Amino acid sequence: MRADFAKKILTGILLVGAIYIAASSPYFALNLPKNISRIIKNAKKKNYSKEKNIQFYNAFYYLKKRKYLDIRKDRKQIYISLTKEGKKRAGKYQIDDLEIKKPKKWDKKWRLIIFDIPDITRIKREAFRGKLKELGFYQLQKSVWIYPYDCEKEIKLLREFFGLISKELRLITALNIEGDSFLRKYFKF
Repeated sequence: MRADFAKKILTGILLVGAIYIAASSPYFALNLPKNISRIIKNAKKKNYSKEKNIQFYNAFYYLKKRKYLDIRKDRKQIYISLTKEGKKRAGKYQIDDLEIKKPKKWDKKWRLIIFDIPDITRIKREAFRGKLKELGFYQLQKSVWIYPYDCEKEIKLLREFFGLISKELRLITALNIEGDSFLRKYFKF
């Protein structure tokens, strides 16, 4: 259960970027887990059980101990942010849970992913291909994949996660692809 809380904390901090907490007293840093729990309680407007609080504290200290979180105090304010290692870990969680939302109606545009990842980073290339396949892309050619729905945000996230530059990975939106009947059949249009 600690892993679930740790995952939620890491991905939450990653999404927010950094949390800025106004401290109510100089002893705030000592009571940080308790205060964070109180903030979460108020935000959700429901009481956590004692067991959930303990799990939250354990997860928070686990992340701090593993050096995934950077906690800095400036006067009466506490700043919590992810360390470099914490960003990697949170990014992994984000990539693991990544999915592309499919609209009810297709906009009749094809999204082509074209990449040229050097042979030196073969593992990165294979992992990227695997993720595209997992997301439901169709392999048109060795380094050309196609998808019928908007996926710009997801591709940007993958580009960042895999450390690719725009020269190595391009997203193209096309209105027409010659002989696309097999694609329409594959994507069930």
